[in-house]
Amino acid sequence: MPLPPAPTKRAALLSPDAHDAPARSSHRGSRRSGEERAGEAAASGSQPLELFDNLGSEATGGGETARTSRRAKSRPQAPAAPVSAPQQQPAIQVETRVPTAAAPAYVPLVPAPQAPARPKRSKSSGPAKLFVLDTNVLLHDPMCLFRFEEHDIFLPMIVLEELDGHKKGTTEVARNGRQTSRTLDALAAPHGADIAMGLKLDTTGHREAGGKLFFQTAPLDYSLPVSLPQGKADNQILGVVQALRDLHATNQPGRPKQEVVLVSKDINMRVKARALGLAADDYQNDKTLEDGDLLYAGSLALPADFWTRQSKTVESWQSGSNTFYRISGPLVPNLYINQFVYFEAPGEPSMYARVTEIRDKTAVFKTLKDYSSGKNAVWGVNTRNREQNFAMNLLMDPEVDFVTLTGTAGTGKTLMALASGLTQVLDDRRYTEIIMTRATVSVGEDIGFLPGTEEEKMGPWMGALDDNLEFLAKGDGGGAGEWGRAATNELIRSRIKVKSMNFMRGRTFLNKYVIIDEAQNLTPKQMKTLITRAGPGTKIICMGNLAQIDTPYLTEGSSGLTFAVDKFKGWPHGGHITLARGERSRLADFASDVL
Repeated sequence: MPLPPAPTKRAALLSPDAHDAPARSSHRGSRRSGEERAGEAAASGSQPLELFDNLGSEATGGGETARTSRRAKSRPQAPAAPVSAPQQQPAIQVETRVPTAAAPAYVPLVPAPQAPARPKRSKSSGPAKLFVLDTNVLLHDPMCLFRFEEHDIFLPMIVLEELDGHKKGTTEVARNGRQTSRTLDALAAPHGADIAMGLKLDTTGHREAGGKLFFQTAPLDYSLPVSLPQGKADNQILGVVQALRDLHATNQPGRPKQEVVLVSKDINMRVKARALGLAADDYQNDKTLEDGDLLYAGSLALPADFWTRQSKTVESWQSGSNTFYRISGPLVPNLYINQFVYFEAPGEPSMYARVTEIRDKTAVFKTLKDYSSGKNAVWGVNTRNREQNFAMNLLMDPEVDFVTLTGTAGTGKTLMALASGLTQVLDDRRYTEIIMTRATVSVGEDIGFLPGTEEEKMGPWMGALDDNLEFLAKGDGGGAGEWGRAATNELIRSRIKVKSMNFMRGRTFLNKYVIIDEAQNLTPKQMKTLITRAGPGTKIICMGNLAQIDTPYLTEGSSGLTFAVDKFKGWPHGGHITLARGERSRLADFASDVL
């Protein structure tokens, strides 16, 4: 195949991508016209290469015109008489124009297809609706204004008044209120924005929001039952929804018919709206999962005929104390990196492994270390069931930086996290210290302010830490007597720091072992704030029981722990396990089942 002609002097600014361009078979001395070559290229499928650069259009002048004419010639046209070109044209034409971020490094001189139309949203199922937002939705998610796709949003004046009343303070609600106010100001700030005609929600860069934002700029006529107090904010919002429903019930000039829906996190608010015949819905965009049963469990039971199906394609090899299996088949697309698989069948040897590699249509399993054996005890703690052994393999793996553990009370989450942390801090010297924190949400009435320093204030919240440390220190006494146990307790306490979540912003943890307890009470935003504190060499363990959520407006589907489990599944340096069986006591296990 003949080589392309040598580049001219102006080809010195070729981008690195141009070196990989395929050569076009053409004769050096050809005097055929551009139309003939374009026609042959379209017929044979070969695509000559052109390189464009922004620097040359200003310097040479007419570069854009030349490019436009060449594109016009390259389009398929009706057959015409060939016109001979007076000058020789090389196989590769180059213009010195610096490639911009928006333009590709090369543009083939072939009939380009028309630009595809803007893809339609698959979630839309009908005409655009008008959503009236309650104040608690804005305070719960400041970005909720951009979560309604092509639908419009309406904010009653009483919602702005309530938003103004919640902006002061250092709580999460106050921060969300201030952020919402800044977002509303940014939407109304552009020159030419007309509040009466609606503010476009995509003006601040959120292209996924295709609707408009409307404020209540005039009084609305409505009539609510006399039994509803007229001065209450919730009832005023219900009156606005009723007035808007009547206003948008029919098509009018300049205002098409729209369905009006109230969106509120308040259950009683939604019940009252439905009692008045108004459409109401919960805010769904904060929910990671619709059902808690769909949460990623972290483990998968292999079918009973697994080895029979894989007998011809399985590969196995030994590396150290671990055995590796490479498998293929319909099971591979359903697997995730660091997911645990197990095979248990009567009369056959059991197999417990972790997915370490997924490539194309094959997956690699790596057998686990058995921490239920006495010789593999971690700070005197042995695992008692299958899921605990899976969790301990994640906790003791230095390549896993983020571990999430969920399970009912008494499954051993805190004990295993502390035992593996003490082993890696005091014995292996992998981390410098253990940092423990938790969401300070009371189960019952608040007992008021707590005296002392930060750690002393967090003391009453860390009863689980004290209980587990007492068990771990007792098991590590080694017959040294009271003095030996006291010295051990003092050493352990010196390597454990108890921190409050309220002062985590701006911090960076280097080579720390961070334990976040009661993580089910965190919002997704708080969870992101804590996880992003991790610096080099830091490991974070999030633990919680999704059946014991005490934070208002949080459910199993919208909890920060559920959010983290779903987003980190399949990450090579993260893992999750749902602990299924409690090991605290027979009383605790029975209470978890029947109460």
